[in-house]
Amino acid sequence: MNSPENTTPTHDLRECRKLMRGGSKTFFAASLLLPARVREPASALYAFCRLADDAIDLGDNPAAAMAELRARLDAVYAGRPGPVPADRALARVVHRHGVPRLLLDALLEGFVWDASGKHYQTIEDLHAYAARVAGTVGAMMALVMGSTSARALARACELGVAMQLTNIARDVGEDARNGRLYLPRAWLREAGIDADAWLREPVFDTALAGVIQRLLHAADALYARAEHGIAELPRDCRSAILAARLVYAEIGHQLQRDGLDAVNRRTVVSGTRKLALVARATTAALRVPAPLRGVPAMPAVQYLVDAAANSTPAAPPRRNYDERLAMIIGLFERQAAQGRALR
Repeated sequence: MNSPENTTPTHDLRECRKLMRGGSKTFFAASLLLPARVREPASALYAFCRLADDAIDLGDNPAAAMAELRARLDAVYAGRPGPVPADRALARVVHRHGVPRLLLDALLEGFVWDASGKHYQTIEDLHAYAARVAGTVGAMMALVMGSTSARALARACELGVAMQLTNIARDVGEDARNGRLYLPRAWLREAGIDADAWLREPVFDTALAGVIQRLLHAADALYARAEHGIAELPRDCRSAILAARLVYAEIGHQLQRDGLDAVNRRTVVSGTRKLALVARATTAALRVPAPLRGVPAMPAVQYLVDAAANSTPAAPPRRNYDERLAMIIGLFERQAAQGRALR
């Protein structure tokens, strides 16, 4: 049984930050620019997403893992999360910020697509995948920042999709060695590449370089759209999101400078370059482009935008007896500690 000290929000967030620090260096670095009111829920979202991805991707039975995760989400949304710190932290976030269940269900669906080896024939198919595994994160981040307009949510989702397209371009070789292919198969056919034959023996050549370049162009177009959404964010959040946008886009630019060979090497942006981009973001955030008016969300993310725009923060869930007891014991312990300090 957990002691009261190990079920506090502070403990749960500390565990979530550990997961983030050991996972995405880019996301962790960008989060340091966020105000604490956003950084803490962002840590909770990242931690649950990371654990869910690992449960489905690394386990032996994706269907069973999915069923367990859905049950955990049932408990989270009922206000009775299980003993996992990330679940408890997530429960506080979804109720406080009105994060609709649809966003997390869509995220899990994308993870299952990964594990099942789903094929992506067109760029629209790939957009649908990226919307689930990354557009959902953009929508959830917008909600915890307090940006709930459909326009802001659309740009946030599109930024997530752009980042995922960059990831796919960078990881072509690594994914292929794991038996996965995310490049649109129609594009490969147009370049004269048999997708299944290439997957059995992945090699880099000029034809593949053209497909990777095409994907990076698609990402850059979305980065340009998404940047117009930064003006929709609270001022204290703009630098962090712009930094993440600049650093991720730079991965694609570095890949181009490396000759687009994503099969034989993994493109890395140097720490010095990242710091320069973060510094640029802190000043550029003062003069971000004006919002795009009358530009609808890309089709793949529209249902996410609709769900998030129509959500409202829920009333805090009622604590059960054990939770109330832990809270009261914790309160008495803090008061006793303060009394000892005064003496």
